[in-house]
Amino acid sequence: MSEDFQDWMASVQARMETALAQCLPLTGIAARLHEAMRYAALGGGKRVRPLLVFAAGELVAAKEEALLACALAVELIHTYSLVHDDLPAMDNDTLRRGRPTCHVEFDEATALLVGDALQTRAFELLAAPGLIAPARQLELLATLARASGSLGMAGGQAVDLASVGKTLNQPELELMHTMKTGSLIRAAVFLGAGCGKAALSATRQTQLDRFAKRAGLLFQVIDDLLDCTASTATLGKTAGKDKAADKPTCVSLMGLAAARGYAESLRHEALQSLAGFGAKAGRLIALTNFICARKF
Repeated sequence: MSEDFQDWMASVQARMETALAQCLPLTGIAARLHEAMRYAALGGGKRVRPLLVFAAGELVAAKEEALLACALAVELIHTYSLVHDDLPAMDNDTLRRGRPTCHVEFDEATALLVGDALQTRAFELLAAPGLIAPARQLELLATLARASGSLGMAGGQAVDLASVGKTLNQPELELMHTMKTGSLIRAAVFLGAGCGKAALSATRQTQLDRFAKRAGLLFQVIDDLLDCTASTATLGKTAGKDKAADKPTCVSLMGLAAARGYAESLRHEALQSLAGFGAKAGRLIALTNFICARKF
């Protein structure tokens, strides 16, 4: 990674940490819930989805205030999904970002409420008046809602749970990944690009959609590879849990070498999709390479 990209990434990550701390409640009548919300959301994570929001915003010279609201919203949705995914009824994990998972540190009922509260806070932030033109803002709200629901992230998790012990073919596996992981990554890209004063042309929208779909699949393929090749200490979560749970993954379907080749082909296709945007896509290009090369 170039020094410029590393500096930019560190700057966005630091800004997100501060903004998350400011947007989440500190005390009040539900003090334990608020403590758990902050525990889940702060102090860890690569903030890839907010990075994608800000990088996509460079395509359209988007307003910083609107980008920050979108980045916070998508990160809070992502965090809620992790809290719920870790629950005993789901993936039953005890480690997340190098710390005990939310339900272990607090309790299962609190963890359920944390997910609920983070989700509603996300939409509250995205609905704040004056961010962008009202009609465009409604489009962004609808985009995030669809990406989070039964035809997106939540539906993908349902398919994932139903697929334990089964063998999926490649189209079935890609559909599951596109819903569970890719939908929110795709939403992050479109939220960032939707914060400009003018909408992208239909051609550019199609190109960006192709990029976002490939980037979302790439992220999950790399996750599958890391689950098999990285240690628990490196990942900050339990390594090898997909194989132990008999879940279908790209590695279980293709093998390690072929999955690595597939990741590289997805990276190439994602970068090809950005060719028409020129220098404005520099951050998205760098982020795609970062996603492909990440070690944790």
